[in-house]
Amino acid sequence: MNVVVGLGNPGPRFEGTRHNAGFLVVEELARRHGARFRREGRGDAAREEARAVLTTGEGPVELLLVKPQSYMNLSGTPVQAVLTRTRTPLGDLLVVHDDVDLPLGRLRFKQGGGAGGQKGVKDVIARLGPGFLRLKVGVSRPPPGWATEGWVLSRFRPEERELLDRVVAAAADAVETLYREGLEAAMNRTNGLDLAASVTEG
Repeated sequence: MNVVVGLGNPGPRFEGTRHNAGFLVVEELARRHGARFRREGRGDAAREEARAVLTTGEGPVELLLVKPQSYMNLSGTPVQAVLTRTRTPLGDLLVVHDDVDLPLGRLRFKQGGGAGGQKGVKDVIARLGPGFLRLKVGVSRPPPGWATEGWVLSRFRPEERELLDRVVAAAADAVETLYREGLEAAMNRTNGLDLAASVTEG
């Protein structure tokens, strides 16, 4: 079982916010592969799960797409519950999350390391250790006068919508490349992308 977790905050209040970039990516993967999310677990371990089957040259690969339903800074508990239930090694976990140190339009795979200030990733590391793969989705640094916490809880602006749609599609492509062709191919194809430049040129 390959577990793909998109980080975010649950509920209508947080829909469309920068902190929910991870949710947007796993929702796009579910849409592409006809998978439906179902509620699993209770309390702090609550999450939504969807099973998607990815066709590869070596046969089907099953992905368990997960959206934790705890708040962002408590993401570790539902992720731990999923890995325990499915007996998935930490090395088979991919966490997709927003990153303020990357501009909108950039994506980056990263293996292990620290949380970089992302509180959901920090809690997953606290529960499980750092040995999992991340896909960072750039949401840009806060403008002058904005605190980081307020910025990540703000919604994407209307003028960012075209670029955001491309980012979500490219991130879903990156996840598919990872499981079809491996990490090296996914990193080579993804980490150098600048989707903002392509929108500007278009």
